[in-house]
Amino acid sequence: MGVRRALARLATRSVHVLVVEAPDGWRIRATVERAVRERGWSMALSPGGADVLAVCGEPRSDLGKAVAEVWQQLPGPRVRIELRDADDVSARLDEARDQLLDTTRQQRDARERPALSERLDESGDDMDMDGDDDMEMAPSGIPLAEGAEDRDGLEMDVLHVRLGVALPYWPAGLVLRCALQGDVIMGAGVEVAVDHQGDDEQDRVARHVDNVVSVVALAGWEAAASEARRVRDDLLGNRSEDAARRLARLQGRVQRSRMLRWSLRGIRPLGADDLQRLGLPSRLVGDTHDRLLAMLDHAAQLPDCDAAPESERLSAEQVSQLVIGLDVATARLLVASLDIHTVSSGARSEESHAH
Repeated sequence: MGVRRALARLATRSVHVLVVEAPDGWRIRATVERAVRERGWSMALSPGGADVLAVCGEPRSDLGKAVAEVWQQLPGPRVRIELRDADDVSARLDEARDQLLDTTRQQRDARERPALSERLDESGDDMDMDGDDDMEMAPSGIPLAEGAEDRDGLEMDVLHVRLGVALPYWPAGLVLRCALQGDVIMGAGVEVAVDHQGDDEQDRVARHVDNVVSVVALAGWEAAASEARRVRDDLLGNRSEDAARRLARLQGRVQRSRMLRWSLRGIRPLGADDLQRLGLPSRLVGDTHDRLLAMLDHAAQLPDCDAAPESERLSAEQVSQLVIGLDVATARLLVASLDIHTVSSGARSEESHAH
């Protein structure tokens, strides 16, 4: 028992925290990221690599069911914490660490959780997001790939997957059901999209910088992402002078980086005609690199200029149309570059397809 306890304590020196962000929980999520970094812990990128599931905000509507499915994918030992206030984050993370060390609690959880086959059977119906009752199913309810013509008229396998819920650097409340041929999105529809209120003036500036974090992190530039997180945290901590100085330095680094320009140039360019056709705000003109620079410029100008919060709201239907024809990695970069603060659900969309 002493050896087991010692191993458990060793494991909790580097806890991996997976965040699920509800539409009202972005500030809580940012606080979790800072607290995790200060403890020397890590943010998990998937349920399989997580010890703690931190639900930030109130997961209303269908999002609550999706969160429950994510929780079942965490291996043990595991802890789930519900966070409704940024001020509670530090204490709740400490509690999570103690619960990971509670071997009696973890043994009880292991006994009570459903077997893998039972979990797959329960979630099998939800994995077929296009409502096709004729989809072939493998044992335990896992959907098999279907056949469909690709853009060259050849038949390729089509797999139906969901993007969202616990996906890092993705708008909270937005879940897209996607039809993939290989890793290319050939069709996309909205499964969950939850309306929520916008941020106050100070938070809106921090939110722009938070979206900058997403773009540069997905582009693989972790040093710039870390610097952007510090700018965001300074803004949320009302350290405006420190934030302004860091932001100016970050802008210079991003503008000078040839590698970043090479990585992002040409990714989903949007011209004036595209913006008009899709009803998108003018700030999104250009490619992903252009949009990143615009995000930084906008953050530097606020709150001294008149801003239009409406331009920070995109509908889930608009996002679903933009990702068609992109591979999943490129689609994530595109979505991050849209600088979304609020996702509006509107009517539940039919699935859009590439032509």
